[in-house]
Amino acid sequence: MKRRQFLTYMGSSTAALVAASSGLNTLTNQANAMTANHLMDGDPKGKGKGKSLTAPFIPIDRTWENDLVLAKGYSYNIVASYGNVINSKGEKFGDAADLTVYFPIDSLEGGNNSEEGLIWVNHEFPEPENYMKMLGINPDNFEKSKLGSYPQLLKMEKEAVGGSVIHVKKESGEWKLVKDDKFNRRVDGTTSIKLTGPASGSKAVKGATTVEGTLGNCSGGLTLWNTALSCEENTFYGDDYGWPNFTDEHYGWIVEVDPFNLDRPVCKHTALGRFAHENAAMGTTKDGRVVIYMGDDKRDEFFFKFISDKKYNPTNREMNFNLLESGTLYVANLGNQEWIALDYESNEKLQNYEASGEKFFSGQADVLTYAREAARAVGATPLDRPEDVEIHPIDGSVFLSLTNNSNHGNFYGQIIRFEPAEGDHGSEKFTFQVFVAGGGESGITCPDNLHFDSKGNLWVVEDFGATEDNVYAAYKNCGVFMIPTDGKNYGTPFQFASGPQGSEVTGPWLTPDEKTLFLDVQHPDTWNQYPGYDFGRSSLVAVQGGHFKK
Repeated sequence: MKRRQFLTYMGSSTAALVAASSGLNTLTNQANAMTANHLMDGDPKGKGKGKSLTAPFIPIDRTWENDLVLAKGYSYNIVASYGNVINSKGEKFGDAADLTVYFPIDSLEGGNNSEEGLIWVNHEFPEPENYMKMLGINPDNFEKSKLGSYPQLLKMEKEAVGGSVIHVKKESGEWKLVKDDKFNRRVDGTTSIKLTGPASGSKAVKGATTVEGTLGNCSGGLTLWNTALSCEENTFYGDDYGWPNFTDEHYGWIVEVDPFNLDRPVCKHTALGRFAHENAAMGTTKDGRVVIYMGDDKRDEFFFKFISDKKYNPTNREMNFNLLESGTLYVANLGNQEWIALDYESNEKLQNYEASGEKFFSGQADVLTYAREAARAVGATPLDRPEDVEIHPIDGSVFLSLTNNSNHGNFYGQIIRFEPAEGDHGSEKFTFQVFVAGGGESGITCPDNLHFDSKGNLWVVEDFGATEDNVYAAYKNCGVFMIPTDGKNYGTPFQFASGPQGSEVTGPWLTPDEKTLFLDVQHPDTWNQYPGYDFGRSSLVAVQGGHFKK
């Protein structure tokens, strides 16, 4: 028997065992109740609609084409692009679109409207050379250390990052931005944001209880009480972009935004730790507390989880808004298959850890603010760019994408599947296996954002930069893949889409009826050009269709 077949059978039986014993099937009934004939039903020949974990489309081939190329029968329309005005105040849709989170317009009433809702979109970074062209500044003569002397450029950069809340609606078969809606607004590099948790007001964050703006917003997640979690990843803008008066410790946190309440403060939750947050996947422990899994997107960094002190209240939304302010941050040691609590009071390694001959941590605020150093102090396992992490909607296993690490000769990455001991996300023990390895055998490379559909298929996007003569040449443009997590095609990637030249396709998110897949096209070279200029625009798109649909 081939190794892949063996792993397929092992993976299938393991998944079945976990599903039977975990007690984590809270979404199973909801998944089984999904309407048939949705976007991801069927197989390539249009037979067996409603069967789970089969390819519902004819996979496409790798391509250099400068467009968002989709499987046959599917189409897209652009919903919003960088620079689009979204409200009467003149605020504009930001740049480098990444995470998308769709909120049915009636979700606070328990509804699942799949044709009208709010979307939170992350805006990961500015594109200063493009803005210089728009302002008539020569990029070749620009010194980033003098950015403060260019107030209009700095303003454009700060307004390009953070995130957007936009009202969207399906009309005449296409998704459109509802302009001038009361919900449409920006959270950007200038927004006043509240710090919560142990580090707020501490010496570690220079005494701050509020900070200016959010930036480096990569991926994130959805809370059980219908708010967005936005993750600050690329955060060192003082060095990277030359932003004046920049305080590193004010960034690198997870931000919570309530899209439905304009008056609720935007918060950064310091209890979740500070590092290059890629995303946040939320679930619950067996005793009802909230758990959040998080990756630190940098070479040789770590896999974290947070467990709240208080329990989730499914019947009172307001009672959950302080859940992320107190709890325990853990980091993974894969060799021992255990989670290590990053708790200063109980961990002598943290109390005694030294750097340059002096004790590094003086309390829990320091541990959380310098979570990477804390992870090293307790012997956590360095990983190859741990990025997106998601919880399987049926069996509760946890999937983590390790994008790559060229320092170790790992150019293609892999996806790891973790199973919490006794099916409890509150457990401090786990087992794990490689779900799929990137490279020629699987055909997928550098996995990044992840998203599950209701049947347990894993949707994966890629993050690499191919040229015709580098290690990624055979993979051409970054793509979007569906990978079954059970059944005969366990661990086999099927390519659904290919991004335009120079882009990543990011932020996959399905509507509740799964008839629409939202995606972001980030930093394309020339696709969807900004009017009057030669550079492309990052955009939110909506994908619909299906080969079996007449």
